[in-house]
Amino acid sequence: MSQAVLPVVEISKLWTVFRNAGRETVIHQDLDLRIEAGEVLSIVGGSGSGKTVLLRQMLGLEHPARGNVTVLGQPAEQLGAEGAASRVGMLFQHGALFSAFTVLENIAFPLRELKTLPRALIREVAMVKLQMVGLEPSQAHKMPADLSGGMVKRVALARALVMDPPLLLLDEPTAGLDPDSADDFCVLLRSLHRELGLTVVMVTHDLDTLFELSSRIAVVADKRIIVTAIPTEVIAYPHPFIHDFFLGERGQRASALLHKYPLAG
Repeated sequence: MSQAVLPVVEISKLWTVFRNAGRETVIHQDLDLRIEAGEVLSIVGGSGSGKTVLLRQMLGLEHPARGNVTVLGQPAEQLGAEGAASRVGMLFQHGALFSAFTVLENIAFPLRELKTLPRALIREVAMVKLQMVGLEPSQAHKMPADLSGGMVKRVALARALVMDPPLLLLDEPTAGLDPDSADDFCVLLRSLHRELGLTVVMVTHDLDTLFELSSRIAVVADKRIIVTAIPTEVIAYPHPFIHDFFLGERGQRASALLHKYPLAG
């Protein structure tokens, strides 16, 4: 009898409540989400729907008011307490590079924080990751201020992957990039997803990125996940947010992308 495969991420009956000046605002209410190994799941929702909050809860950086968040078989708050870098990689929206560190020092930072590896090995691993994201060794000693937006994203991605985590979280990975750079970055993400066997959770509002990368899409509306399915099924789901997001002014573009990437992921 085969053993059931556990999901990489499982969120059950989650409530997110923000408190300010004695007032409570409920962001999520009885939200459920299950993310399977090897997929690229994208989370979309309106402004203030708590998409990035969900990523932070998966990292164990924020805790829900109620409910459970399980990541890689353990409660997410334990990841936060123990340091999640070895199991969960995070690419922040604007890269979040350390401005006083070189490219190589930024990539190596999680390994240096372990304080258990020799400097030569740390440098070697960081150089491998640098080249894995399509940058030349000559870029290693540049400072973040000297990098283009696309290069910043690649350095941040290399840092997120330096510990070889099985789970990668992406917050608006192509935000701020010109169309060509965004396309190149999507190609890189697709390649790394396949080569490394990653499970990817992505928050994005960009339709090009969404349809090029997503295996499934989870839509946050009405304080919960209203649908989680492949892109064509999500677009057909009857809900005002889905209609406006996918089939409003950008509807023709969405339709074209679905034909271009019918089996994304």
